[in-house]
This record gives sequence, structure tokens and C-alpha cells, in this order.
Amino acid sequence: MTNQPVKYFIIAGEASGDLHGANLMREIKNLNGEAEFCFLGGDLMAAQGGKQIKNYREMAFMGFINVLKNARTVLKNMADCKKAIKDFRPDKLILIDYPSFNLRIARFAKEELNIPVYYYISPKIWAWKEFRIKQIKKYVDKMLTILPFETEFYKKHNFKVTYVGNPTVDSVAERADQEQTFDTFCEKNKLNNKPIIAVLPGSRKQEISSCLPTILDGIKGFSTHQIIVSGAPGIDADFYTSLLPDASIKIIFNQTYNLLAQADVAVVNSGTATLETALIGIPQAVVYNVAFGRISMLLKEVFIKVKYVSLVNLIAGKEVVKELLAHHFTSENVKNEVNRLLNDNKYRDEMTENYVKIRNILGKPGAAKNAAKEIV
Repeated sequence: MTNQPVKYFIIAGEASGDLHGANLMREIKNLNGEAEFCFLGGDLMAAQGGKQIKNYREMAFMGFINVLKNARTVLKNMADCKKAIKDFRPDKLILIDYPSFNLRIARFAKEELNIPVYYYISPKIWAWKEFRIKQIKKYVDKMLTILPFETEFYKKHNFKVTYVGNPTVDSVAERADQEQTFDTFCEKNKLNNKPIIAVLPGSRKQEISSCLPTILDGIKGFSTHQIIVSGAPGIDADFYTSLLPDASIKIIFNQTYNLLAQADVAVVNSGTATLETALIGIPQAVVYNVAFGRISMLLKEVFIKVKYVSLVNLIAGKEVVKELLAHHFTSENVKNEVNRLLNDNKYRDEMTENYVKIRNILGKPGAAKNAAKEIV
């Protein structure tokens, strides 16, 4: 541990980045008690101390059209961020994913201020926009990755990266109430005693409204089970209620891991939640709604460089969980897959056995601590 004052400027542009940023700040403080922080992030990072320039909710615009509509705000955010960096004069700049914004800031930091740039959680350039490797090689001093296969990807571009572990492994390993029983969970949330089908429809309103109705239509016939929807932070219960076909479907907030742990199966919108579900060990179907389904899937073959979408399959390097994407994401296909997950024991067992292999590939907890050591 060092007590030499070091100033860190951190940029996280969405909810997951706020979580990873907060954990990283905590570990940096453990190594450097005199660390000073200035950041763009969320409430979790704010709780770690330092000066917050903007909340990520002012920055999280999803999709090309949405960015265009909010171009003035995006440009103002960029200008405010550059000014804050100039004013703060950090010793080190830490970028967390969010590539469209962060790579522009990396260029600014290197060309105008010559600040060391650390990137924690690589942009998914192995999936698309591989051309960004040129910017990364030019403006990033050290890339800290959280997916093992990224090491080989960057190696072919002659850029050395450091795998620090996966933060989802940490959060699942450290989750609260791991000894909670099914009965206690149901009693706490005023549920009946039927087995549970968990639904994780995403974290943004746009993706929730586009996938939740189809999921619920697909699983409505499983009368032996109760359907529980995991509510995302920052989204009102009324928003979910407007999408529910009847009052028998419950929404539970701030208990995603507990819900998964008590579920028989889960239907999960593609994202980090698919990996969380796998690490907890729950059989799942992965869904993702895409406009103009068939056309989009044809375009995917051209522009997307990876075979799979879910983190589970990407890490395993094969199909472990069924991906119902674009025009394959129908209520009938959801019903058939959930039925198989509930009733085909061999299929369930094979999936959960592959989950164990994924855990071994990802390694032990300690991503934020390892990243902090590399940065400090």
C-alpha cells in the first residue's frame, strides 16, 4: 500500500460500468489510501467518494437513432468531460467499456495532455467494429480484460492485454443471503409455494418492452409454476405492470440473484445476466428481440464476427444455452425451450455440467482487486 497522492479520472457510461467502477475505486483505495477521484459514473461510484461530474443516466443513449436525436447532449457531455479532465489534471485516466465515448476521450487524453490511459473491460471489438483496434493500440497504454478469449483476439493484432478475472464471478460469489431457503424467499416476497420460472427481461425500458410480452406469452401455459419478473434498478414498477397480462405475475426488485437461486429455470434477455444465471447454476433460455428479424440475422452474418451472442456460449466456445434471437424469438419457441428445460433431465444436466466448465475457465474471484494492482 502506498500513501503517495495519485489522482484518478474514471469514466463509466452505464449501470454495469458504475458497479465495476465502484468496486475498482474501493480496491484502489485499499492500495492507495491517498487516492483522489473525479469521475463520470453513477450512485455506486459516488458512494466511494470523489467528485462526480455527471451521472451515467445523462449519458446512456442506446442505438444509432437515439444518439442522433440526442446529439446536442452527447456533444455537451463530451465537452464537459474534456474540461473536467483538464481542470482535474489526473495522473491516470481509467475508461470502463462505453467505447464510442471513451475512445474519443482516450485520444484527447493522449494527444493533448499525455495522460496514461487504462482501459478496464474491453469494448467488444471481437464481435464488431474490429477497426477500433487501431485507436486502442494508439491511445490505450494498458487494456485489462474480463473475458479469457479476448487475450487471443488481441494477440493476433500484436497488442498485449492482461486478463484480470471476471467481475461477475466476484458479484455472484459475494452475493447476500446464499443460505436463503425457497420457503423463506417466498414468505419474504408474499409468493405462493409453486416452483418458479424467473424472467430477466433486461435493464433498459426499450429492451424490456420489446421482449417481456413475448416471453410472458410463451410461458403463460405452465400452470404448475409461478412466473416472477426481475425488476431493473431505476425503472418504476408501473412500467412493468403496464406490460403484464394479469396480476398473477409478480415483479421483484433488488433480488435478482436470490430469485435465480430459487428458480427451476430462467428466461433471460441477452447480456451479463446470462452469465450470472450460469454461475448460479440455473438452466436458461436466452432471448433477444431485433427489429426486422430475418433481415437483421442476414446482416449479422456480414457484420458480426462471432457465432454466438450470449456470454455463456462465447466463453464456452459452443452452444451451451439456446439463443432465441430475432425471428427465432417467438412465444412458441420460448414455450418449447422452457418445456424442454423443465422436463428433459439429460438436457438440463448437460447444460449445468457445462456451467461448471465455464466457471473454471473464468477463474477465481478478484477481478477488481487484480485490476487495481495493475493500475496502481
